[in-house]
Amino acid sequence: MKKLAVVILISGRGSNMQAIVEAHDPLVEIRAVISNRADAAGLIFAQQQGIVTEVLDHQRFATRELFDHALIACIDRYSPDLVVLAGFMRILTAEFVTHYLGRLINIHPSLLPKYKGLHTHARVLAAGETEHGATVHFVTAELDAGPTILQARVPVLPTDDENSLAARILEQEHRIYSQAIHQFAEGGIVVQNI
Repeated sequence: MKKLAVVILISGRGSNMQAIVEAHDPLVEIRAVISNRADAAGLIFAQQQGIVTEVLDHQRFATRELFDHALIACIDRYSPDLVVLAGFMRILTAEFVTHYLGRLINIHPSLLPKYKGLHTHARVLAAGETEHGATVHFVTAELDAGPTILQARVPVLPTDDENSLAARILEQEHRIYSQAIHQFAEGGIVVQNI
């Protein structure tokens, strides 16, 4: 049986990437982990697991477009069925997103469409929300606006601060990201109106 070929992009510790690798999904083949930062701690973990890693430093490129062109060339060498953003801290160009449309996914620490962008935990607390969560979604040219694949919900506790809330959300991210990739591998995700 053909496995789902996956390339994962990271910028830091890669805890979501690590959770995906540790899921040991028999339907998934992780072909490469690529980072825009040579000091990304997640690269070490990937190498220890025998996964091919590459670094493409965005600072070596004069424009976002030039970086994205090089990144597309790097990713496409691995012929992925799915490109997974796992803490990849770059805003991608519309051209990049279009190239992978329908096979580019991200995880966001909020219940989208609420709280797009950064600092979601602080914003949820400031708003007095009683529920928070994480969303796996397809990536489109509009930030954090692509179709939802899976969500996990957690209650906001009266004792929560940003750190405690973030820790509980991250646990859910680790669970649902692997689950979403598994569903994609099974052919159980149909993309419409993307």
